[in-house]
Amino acid sequence: LPWDGSMIKIAVMNEQPRAREVRFLVEDFAYHFPFLGSLMMRIGGVRADPINAVRLLRHGELVCVFPEGVKGLGKLYKQRYRLQRFGRGGFVRICLDTKAPMIPVSIVGAEEIHPMIARGSWVADALGVPYLPITPTFPWLGLLGLLPLPSKWTMTFAEPIDFSKYSDSERKNRILVNKLSQQVRGQIQGMILEQLKERRSVWFG
Repeated sequence: LPWDGSMIKIAVMNEQPRAREVRFLVEDFAYHFPFLGSLMMRIGGVRADPINAVRLLRHGELVCVFPEGVKGLGKLYKQRYRLQRFGRGGFVRICLDTKAPMIPVSIVGAEEIHPMIARGSWVADALGVPYLPITPTFPWLGLLGLLPLPSKWTMTFAEPIDFSKYSDSERKNRILVNKLSQQVRGQIQGMILEQLKERRSVWFG
């Protein structure tokens, strides 16, 4: 479940002077379940599709993207806070298309709420999900195992990255897109490491 997207949405509404709403992109498999797709839309989620992201940005909306995608959701507890590869840089191409600035965000605390110790694949295909998470509480406690553990969260919002200086032709430059994607990934990873240095406890921050 996109707890991190929901918390970013709440943080911006509470702390940003204009209390703007954030629309976060949700992986496609979430919409294959009864009621879950409707729930995602009610809390601000949007199906993860570049067309949806571009349309929202061109209407002046704030859009939250998680470039790790499913790879980020499937990290084991021992891999926590190590960012996975950012795909093909689709989020950068969206910024180049719309000239929208990008605000890198790092979160510490989210990867302890469901400490995944293994990935079950024996029923994942039947359920239409990338994997079945095995945690200390799920599936052993049933639906209670879906409740997040009470870790202390901190978020860091960096200065916006300006994409208006790039020309339309540069959007098609795969080398540039990949370079910008890796720069953003490196920046967010550095932000996470700084937050981890300052954290004293998983539960108390």
